[in-house]
Amino acid sequence: MSGPHYSSTPTGWREWVSLNGIGVPWIKAKIDTGAQTSALHATEITEFVRDGAPWVRFEVQPWQVTDDDAVAVELPVHDRRTVRSSSGHAQERPVVLMEIGIAGRTIEAEVTLTDREEMVFRMLIGREALRRGFVVDSAASFLGGKPPRAIRRRNRGA
Repeated sequence: MSGPHYSSTPTGWREWVSLNGIGVPWIKAKIDTGAQTSALHATEITEFVRDGAPWVRFEVQPWQVTDDDAVAVELPVHDRRTVRSSSGHAQERPVVLMEIGIAGRTIEAEVTLTDREEMVFRMLIGREALRRGFVVDSAASFLGGKPPRAIRRRNRGA
């Protein structure tokens, strides 16, 4: 076998990840082994049809405390899922495929779109993405590295 082997890429319980395919170079994510599918904070979610196929238009707000630098996105709908929260509330969500850069690797993952405004993290990375060779150290944070200080300050609204 040639090339690097990624059978156990370490991550912490929270990581800075990238969504370069949609123009989001940094977003802080919670690594959530309790969630099956990854989830992304999205607003203005509107489904539509393009060339006979279902698509979704939405806005990504990558910073935790501000909607500065929001990115408008249009992607094909990959699926629809009913997701049950830890409190038992069920919600049907559109699912899109996204490239996620995490801990020095880029993977394609299914991501549900939902309003996470009241949550601490704008993104969750779930088990389906993690099973591609990631190991979670629940005592560690940001094993994949941190963005420059100016980016981290922007995320805090500073």
